Amino acid sequence: MSRIHVLHENPAWLPPLAEAFDRAGLDWTEWFLHEGTFDLAEPPPEGVFYNRMSASSHTRDHRFSPELTAAVLAWLTRWGRRVVNGPGALDLEISKVRQYAALEHYGIVTPRTVLVAGRGNIVAAAQQHFSGQPVILKPNRGGKGLGVQLFSSADSLAAYVESDAWVSPVDGLALLQEYARAPRPLITRAEFVGGRFLYAVEVDTSDGFELCPADACAIGDANCPVGEAPRHKFTIIDGIPDTLRIRLERFLAGAGIDVAGIEFIGDLTGRVLVYDVNTNTNYNAEAELRAKRAGTPNSGPGAIAVLLGNLSREAGEVEVRKRRG
Repeated sequence: MSRIHVLHENPAWLPPLAEAFDRAGLDWTEWFLHEGTFDLAEPPPEGVFYNRMSASSHTRDHRFSPELTAAVLAWLTRWGRRVVNGPGALDLEISKVRQYAALEHYGIVTPRTVLVAGRGNIVAAAQQHFSGQPVILKPNRGGKGLGVQLFSSADSLAAYVESDAWVSPVDGLALLQEYARAPRPLITRAEFVGGRFLYAVEVDTSDGFELCPADACAIGDANCPVGEAPRHKFTIIDGIPDTLRIRLERFLAGAGIDVAGIEFIGDLTGRVLVYDVNTNTNYNAEAELRAKRAGTPNSGPGAIAVLLGNLSREAGEVEVRKRRG
């Protein structure tokens, strides 16, 4: 068995994976990609490399970690190392515009979106393309739902954009997006491991768009009207429509993505709109426990441990053959 190398910049998201790896008896280590020195003329260590770089790294003062990761992934692939969520996955992780283009290539419907460069152009773009309609403003490079806001009118959007509360997108690119009104305040997040559907989660959006499922994000149950029982924020469900599942799996294969959480919403007209691909997916431990998946190969971390374990055994066999000549 070959060693597994986990590339990341946020230790708070690592414990569930570490527990699953240790439970499976995997030989693994972590690479914290914030700073470092890499001799590109020398081969990287042998093993399997799992990329968990996040689009939200800049919110943890790791502004250039994605760029460093892109360089490291180029080095790894040049030397023929097996990378889970390689350069193609990272490219889509840090750009929703590129996500949407890739999704649409595979016949997957995304929300109507307008790309805006320049703070001063946002209000005029909203008035031109979404006149009289509520509109969502989000950063092109996001993560965890941070910076996603709904505005009911151009006036409320202008008040925010022109105020001191304005936060500039890290890559300078903002997106204006149609507001898809769902019959209930729910979105669905479909989890894929090894490019195959694992399970889906219904996420209650009553409290807004910050939908990170990781324990470290400390998101509790959804707020409910007086007299109603609290709803769980994350609830695992049986599945998603086969047609959508097949298209998403084809998209992942074409984009070179092994592990992802893909979020979509059904609107009042019956449309299903895919609006986010998260290649640094996290899993909600409480939801997995309620679904009797926690601690098993059918959990998110457990399925990743199985995937990486199989790949590390294959890589180990290749290494043995190389040594034998």
